[in-house]
Amino acid sequence: MNNKLFALDIGTRSVVGIILEESDGHYEAVDIVVREHKERSMLDGQIHDVLSVSEIITEIKEALEVTHGPLNKVCVAAAGRALKTEQTKAAIDISGKPMFSKQDILHLELSAVQQAQATVAGEKNNEHHYYCVGYSVLYYQLDGEVIGSLIDQRGNEASVEIIATFLPKVVVESLLAALDRAGLEMDALTLEPIAAINVLIPASMRRLNVALVDIGAGTSDIAITDSGTVIAYGMVPVAGDEITEAVSDEFLLDFPLAEKAKRDLLENQSITITDILGFQTMVSKDEAVERIAPAIDRLAATIGEEILKLNGNKPPKAVMLVGGGSLTPDLPRRLAAMLNLPENRAAIRGLDAINSVSFAEHITKGPELVTPIGIAIAAKQSPVQYHTVYVNGQPVRLFEVNKLTVGDCLLAAGIKMNRLYGRPGLAMIVSLNGKNVTIPGKHGQQPMLLKNGIPCSFDDHVDGGDQLTVQKGEDGVRPELTLGELIGELPSKTVIINGQRYEVSAKMTCNSLPASLSKPIEDRDEIIFEMPDTIESVLKELNLAEMLSDARPFFMKIDGTEHKLADFMGKMYVNGLAANLQTKIDHLDDIRIEKGMDPSLRSLVKILGIQASESMPIFFNGQQIQLQQELIQFTREGIKLRMDDRIHSGDEISTKLKDIQHFIFQDVFNFVQFDIPKDSRGFSLSRNGEKAAFDDRLAPGDELNITFESPIVLK
Repeated sequence: MNNKLFALDIGTRSVVGIILEESDGHYEAVDIVVREHKERSMLDGQIHDVLSVSEIITEIKEALEVTHGPLNKVCVAAAGRALKTEQTKAAIDISGKPMFSKQDILHLELSAVQQAQATVAGEKNNEHHYYCVGYSVLYYQLDGEVIGSLIDQRGNEASVEIIATFLPKVVVESLLAALDRAGLEMDALTLEPIAAINVLIPASMRRLNVALVDIGAGTSDIAITDSGTVIAYGMVPVAGDEITEAVSDEFLLDFPLAEKAKRDLLENQSITITDILGFQTMVSKDEAVERIAPAIDRLAATIGEEILKLNGNKPPKAVMLVGGGSLTPDLPRRLAAMLNLPENRAAIRGLDAINSVSFAEHITKGPELVTPIGIAIAAKQSPVQYHTVYVNGQPVRLFEVNKLTVGDCLLAAGIKMNRLYGRPGLAMIVSLNGKNVTIPGKHGQQPMLLKNGIPCSFDDHVDGGDQLTVQKGEDGVRPELTLGELIGELPSKTVIINGQRYEVSAKMTCNSLPASLSKPIEDRDEIIFEMPDTIESVLKELNLAEMLSDARPFFMKIDGTEHKLADFMGKMYVNGLAANLQTKIDHLDDIRIEKGMDPSLRSLVKILGIQASESMPIFFNGQQIQLQQELIQFTREGIKLRMDDRIHSGDEISTKLKDIQHFIFQDVFNFVQFDIPKDSRGFSLSRNGEKAAFDDRLAPGDELNITFESPIVLK
């Protein structure tokens, strides 16, 4: 049984309708109709006048129906020249993230595709007006270095660079409108470059780096294969019309006559032309080619430059030319030279290259029929289908080139991929011992994806009618941690002071206030922790105030003059070596502190050699005593000091000379104590055995006595 295929190739200059019959995998082209546009209704693959194009389609349909009966369905292609290719890069912060999974990588890739989509659209609000018909990863990077795979990698920043291809939705929608007006239903849809490649370059050959160029009237479409797939599409707005215009300019012909002359050159060694002035001229093929050579060179150069751009600035292994414009004289040789390829590596491929197709006798074979036949076969074998799925309850129509995934649906629905993951929580910045430390917020959560109510992934397959639900992941929160979680255990060390072991820990403050390790950290906290590292700081930390006082330098002022009194300051030794308060202390150091002289006024007077008093030895009632009197009066803050009073570092002492008096007998009674008999009738004083009085002046060594008279006893 024969299956009949009706295909249309809607080009810039003309529309080709073809009927193929399929039998057991073999195709026969049984009929073909070509109609040129009456107006400029097509531009760069886009239908600009739906009514005009639909009229041409209707003419072709009706002409074929005369022989083949009613035609209701048709295979068509979206023009490759309407495809847009964009290269872009997306990056994500992964610092502190426990792992980088396959789903994270897919999300990163889709974010890059959406960036490319926005760039193609020209403004970020219109990216959903473009279908993504495929993308390829060029490379991944981790912290700026290219890496083979990001799965389970750790670092600060991961990025991916992709190249993506897009088709404007309006191209497909205008195509559907033109078919509908002609009474046709779209049987299948493909892309023109895919159509040509599918019939000329089978999958087994796509591991080769080959360029396929479809040269039409207004544009030249380019597709590149390598490593088993189509890696890039492109278009240049120069083609057969460039050559026609060159013929018109050189030989003064209007455009239709120039087009006829160009076609005649393909089959004849000379042509006869009549210019706009009415002169008739015979021109040889060689002369004509030489005169339009600059235009041919421009066409070859433009196509060659685009091939190099699409192929990573290197020439492919070979170039295949199809389409009516490929018959431009000498074009394959000039294109091969431009790409530095041997002449036989750039060639026109006609219908004879399609092994699975035979042709009715009345059909003239030529490269211009490759694409129409490819559309019929490719649209049937590898159709691009439409599906309707629902994203968060809203219907979304998708243009499927390969397997349709959840990620494709989200892109088509205009969902911002880079906003699906929860945002990281706000970071905190604290000062730690004078240096700013950033504490990152907690990472945002992954989005929740459901397909028909069941959790799914970005790369899960989607069928028409599927219900997708997507919810943004929860945002991260500001970090919550304590001083202990930030710093860990405070450092400590052991010291030995005067034979006793002490444990010394670092002292910590937060915003100048003492703080414990359990204190929660707040943004902008100023945290300082210091380990006591000198004798002075160790004694302070251990609250050994007395030792600290003994160890400090002793300064005081006497009548405004400062004195440093080393005798009052203790001596310090660390591991047997002399030290001072600023000597550095390490773990297990042995510190010994010896007390200085007792800081009393008597010691001060002795150290400074001040004669603060005088004394005189005498004997009183047979006992030797010392008579003393002050020569200098010492005061501190207006209070009189005694010789046994303690003095302190920083004291200010004033002195005053006293009037010097001679010692007299009555001074003795300030230094001795005695009891007066109760029954005494009086007393007498003697000095050196002679009677004396209270005011008698004394000399050193005097012997003084006081005698009490006994009471009278009556008999």
